[in-house]
Amino acid sequence: MRKIKDSIFQLSGLYKIYATRLENEIRGGDIPNHLALILDGNRRWAKRHLSVVKIGHWKGADAVEKLLDWCEELDIKIITLYALSAENLDREDEELDHLFELIRIRLEKLYKDPRIHKNKMRVKGIGRIELLPDSIKEVLKRLDDVTKDYDSHFLNIALAYGGQYELVDAVKKIAEKIKDGSLNIDDINKKEIESNLYTSYLPQSSPDMILRTSGEKRLSGFLMWQSAYSELIFMDIFWPEFRKIDLMRAIRTFQERKRRLGK
Repeated sequence: MRKIKDSIFQLSGLYKIYATRLENEIRGGDIPNHLALILDGNRRWAKRHLSVVKIGHWKGADAVEKLLDWCEELDIKIITLYALSAENLDREDEELDHLFELIRIRLEKLYKDPRIHKNKMRVKGIGRIELLPDSIKEVLKRLDDVTKDYDSHFLNIALAYGGQYELVDAVKKIAEKIKDGSLNIDDINKKEIESNLYTSYLPQSSPDMILRTSGEKRLSGFLMWQSAYSELIFMDIFWPEFRKIDLMRAIRTFQERKRRLGK
């Protein structure tokens, strides 16, 4: 039904007028500096369109490339994408193998993308990267090496990621510091914990807004520490069909809320 309504709206010519007005409207407000997204709904989109699941993943990857353009246009500085959870690695099936190959191909494409250098964008994989296939780890290392000195924009790709695992890994790092005498227990505070998270290298580790597609209303462990004061936006749309106008609607919702940091 939504798709039919949108098609009629576009054919009427009003869609472009509405999109232009909406963009002008949100540009007059606060644009999130750090946007985090849970890219959900590839499989359900494929089933709805009677396609094989891998087509849904490819369409989802296409949507990510468009998202980078939209964020550039709206001057969103930091983007964190939840692309593959650590729990997904427990599956041993053809879909996971296909996902690995798709991720490798798109990371290779990203490595050659001129937008990365034009925007001075630091690109980094976050999560238990050591659990990923060597082919993916190799591309991530090249991306990290070639962008490590960039600090104007940031693209974080959460792969083999789990929020609980992130906190476990942070605790282990802190424990090692206590063990070797470089940290006193009494000196453990919020700043120390944040400095040991996967996102510690970012100028702003906490997202202003976390957006999840597909209609699910949960974070699934995404950025458990960093999301303490993030605005949460849940949209009833599958990720492969996500459009710029959906992003702008989410930003408008973000702008309409009165943020109460620490309250």
